[in-house]
Amino acid sequence: MERRDRLERLTNLVLVLLDTGRPLTIHQIADAVTGYPEGAEARRQAFERDKRTLREEGIPIAVEPVESEELWGYRIRAEDYYLPPLGLDHDEQVALNLAVAGVHLDEGSGRGALVKLGVADADSPSPVASLPSLPQLPRLHEALRARAPVRFGYRGEERRVEPYGLLFRSGFWYLVGRDEVRAALRTFRVDRMDGRLVVGAAGAFEIPADFDAATAFPDEPWRLGEGEITSAEVLVDALQAPLVEAELGESAIVERRREGSVVVRLEVANEDAFRSWVLGLLDHAVVVAPEHLRQRVRAWLEAVAAPAAPAEGPVR
Repeated sequence: MERRDRLERLTNLVLVLLDTGRPLTIHQIADAVTGYPEGAEARRQAFERDKRTLREEGIPIAVEPVESEELWGYRIRAEDYYLPPLGLDHDEQVALNLAVAGVHLDEGSGRGALVKLGVADADSPSPVASLPSLPQLPRLHEALRARAPVRFGYRGEERRVEPYGLLFRSGFWYLVGRDEVRAALRTFRVDRMDGRLVVGAAGAFEIPADFDAATAFPDEPWRLGEGEITSAEVLVDALQAPLVEAELGESAIVERRREGSVVVRLEVANEDAFRSWVLGLLDHAVVVAPEHLRQRVRAWLEAVAAPAAPAEGPVR
């Protein structure tokens, strides 16, 4: 987790230093990038480590004088960071995407590719990122480009999907697409696909014009799962109702009660994540529908609350 948090901080640091039109002091950087410690000296040391890491990875950070007590500011100039246009045609861009998707930075094959491209040398430091490479990714990219349906095993069932997009979230690759049998959008973890992935005929479908992979991918953890979608209703008391409404949006509310409580509706594909969200509200929320989901949450709570059976063995 610490490694992932630092990777996120380094990524955000690059974005902030690229986006600024003027050099930023360490204090300004720490205010804009989440993850830096409190205290001027601790912030300075953390930033120096990050700056050294980015420079070792070939990212040029400019140091410029500023009118501040800190004297120096930092930024990444676009002309130093970005490559000039490569003039790639469509097929060449697809090939590059496939190459990036297949890079295995954590095992060194990606490092070898970078050496051949001339953007790293053999003695470069260890990478700060680790992207998994999966045999299905090149074929999924091929299917996306060709607008071809795919078939694969998933949780013991053959799935036929029109692929709309691929996303990398929380350490895993996900396919977002229209499940032909269920006639609805679904998400699939690529590493959980079983057997051979079969690509169908090209040009079999068109991706809807309003489809956006980033927004189609569910941010709510209870929607991110392989199970069938269940509409769950939760009664939230007046104390927590404003916070839940701010989190879920007004569209999630199906009933407002006079005492200030609300009933919200959630589309649940991951019952474990849904249960965690409900339990996070403590005694301010209760599942009211459907009955089978309500009973499963109740049974789980009763099992947790039940006293543990005494261990067998001699009493000492």
